[in-house]
Amino acid sequence: MKSYEVNFDGLVGPTHNYGGLSYGNVASQSNSQQSSNPKEAALQGLAKMKALMEMGFQQGVLAPQERPDVAALRRLGFSGTDAQVIERAAKEAMPLLVASCSASSMWVANAATVSPSADTADGRVHFTAANLNCKYHRSIEHPTTSRVLGAMFANQQHFAHHAALPAVAQFGDEGAANHTRFCREYGEAGVEFFVFGRSAFDNRYPAPQKYPARQTLEASQAVARLHGLRDEGVVYAQQNPGVIDQGVFHNDVIAVGNGEALFYHEDAFLDTEQMLAELQGKLARVGGNFQSICVPRSSVTVDDAVRSYLFNSQLLSRPDGSMLLIVPQECQANERVWNYLQGLTSSGGLIREVKVFDLKQSMQNGGGPACLRLRVALNETELAAVNPGVIMTAPLYGSLTAWVEKHYRDRLSETDLADPQLLLECRTALDELTQILKLGAVYPFQIN
Repeated sequence: MKSYEVNFDGLVGPTHNYGGLSYGNVASQSNSQQSSNPKEAALQGLAKMKALMEMGFQQGVLAPQERPDVAALRRLGFSGTDAQVIERAAKEAMPLLVASCSASSMWVANAATVSPSADTADGRVHFTAANLNCKYHRSIEHPTTSRVLGAMFANQQHFAHHAALPAVAQFGDEGAANHTRFCREYGEAGVEFFVFGRSAFDNRYPAPQKYPARQTLEASQAVARLHGLRDEGVVYAQQNPGVIDQGVFHNDVIAVGNGEALFYHEDAFLDTEQMLAELQGKLARVGGNFQSICVPRSSVTVDDAVRSYLFNSQLLSRPDGSMLLIVPQECQANERVWNYLQGLTSSGGLIREVKVFDLKQSMQNGGGPACLRLRVALNETELAAVNPGVIMTAPLYGSLTAWVEKHYRDRLSETDLADPQLLLECRTALDELTQILKLGAVYPFQIN
């Protein structure tokens, strides 16, 4: 039976703005308060989805969230009509309104951790929505994320869904941004690689001093238990706290893996040699041949990696066994990074080609190609059980681009977030979107 890695990209929401909400994310902080272009952002994301579909890769779409999140503002003490809640929040606590308007759910690498059926005890694909409790604006996402994923992967014979972990610091979980899976074939048993920034209960693990470590070891272990993973099919590794303090807020900013390969920066991890040996040994037990590609700091500094998002790229397997790297334009603009990539692809190694995409709107808010996609390994039967409305096709691309052109603004500033009309625009757009994607009622305004 054939198997595939399907990339489900997050559709950028109508309230895409530069709120500068993510402390530790250099791009998010540096572009704070600039005006954004939600329409351009959504179209850039859709263009990437279409391009990958046309290259022959399986591609899907994951819907954005309802924003502003009026229910979240009500929980914080704002009352009255929806319009009054927004107006009061804008007057009394503008930072809370900005947080409630964040379109950060576009970065669906943080939506959940996914384990394919070949790895799990019950032979189903398992999803655990990430609690994202390190940042308030992201911590409010997981209830809707769970409903959307449930509507996309509804067949209980093939798919199992778990609620987010307890929303406390000890179980901080950032989803697939700190999770990679290695395998010979997507439908075969593999090794799941969990990267954590700190331990909540074991002080033997060093912690960063400047920026928060968002993923805990205990959260990763809990997800592995929920998914029924075998000990011999799991490797835990600690992210280098020194690079977290340089703006590497997730592992996918400093490393990316796919198939049998890990592409990583020399300074990405602690105890790197021990980690590589464990990955190689465990993958060999299931017939795999682990390969690692280390980018030396002498060629690309951590600062280069953070500013270019070299590692926040998509590493894709091609039929001939080689790999394709999808990178943002910022890689081409960085001389050291681009020189390294030219040498990499001309060396005859595993990565043979680099394709560049314009994702400026997402990049300016701190998310690159890898942030925008949630990878789900599926066999033919499981793929057939996915809600067909979310699988990208040429007609769906046409419908979604028309939908964006109809509903999205081409400029959004912080003051625009206080306009109650924005909420009505968002709800109207999302109500239509659920019909296009055949999701049913997944948003609070559709349910309550």
